Amino acid sequence: DFIRGINATNPEGNAWAQFESAQLTLDEFDAAFAAEAAARGCKVPGRDVIALLSGDLRPRMVEVLKRCKAHFKVACITNNVKSGTGPAMATSDAKREQTEAVMALFDLVVESSVEGIRKPNPEIYRLTCARLGVAPDACAFLDDLGINLKPARQLGMQTIKVVEENQAIQELAEITGIEMPAA
Repeated sequence: DFIRGINATNPEGNAWAQFESAQLTLDEFDAAFAAEAAARGCKVPGRDVIALLSGDLRPRMVEVLKRCKAHFKVACITNNVKSGTGPAMATSDAKREQTEAVMALFDLVVESSVEGIRKPNPEIYRLTCARLGVAPDACAFLDDLGINLKPARQLGMQTIKVVEENQAIQELAEITGIEMPAA
């Protein structure tokens, strides 16, 4: 919650936003995030935050992605940083290989660190739709942050706030009509 609090302050111009938009190097982010944390009374180097980002893949969600791809174009919009290897910022060869296999399932991957814009900027959603050749109102968009869902919804996308895996899969099944893998 502390880190989310820092990132919620000045969400368009804070260290995190600048890093995800490729405006800061890792060293610059490290110092800028540390200063933002210090302003809130804690000592947290930015590099320590980066180390926490690499999560595990969820096999059931990968199966959901495969099922959606069998029926629709699928894209990934990721707010990422130039750290580690590839769009998921992998920190090991094994994780990189695993992540690359999943990323290859997408028809399109749009990275904030490559484009210089990030969610929730509406332009990143428009860019994704244009590259896919689809209208926003033909899209479903999933994210764990409400701030990222709002512009997608305003553009006409159906949105799902991912609170937990079962809930997200159920809502996606309702929107798409696709039979999803059981829990």
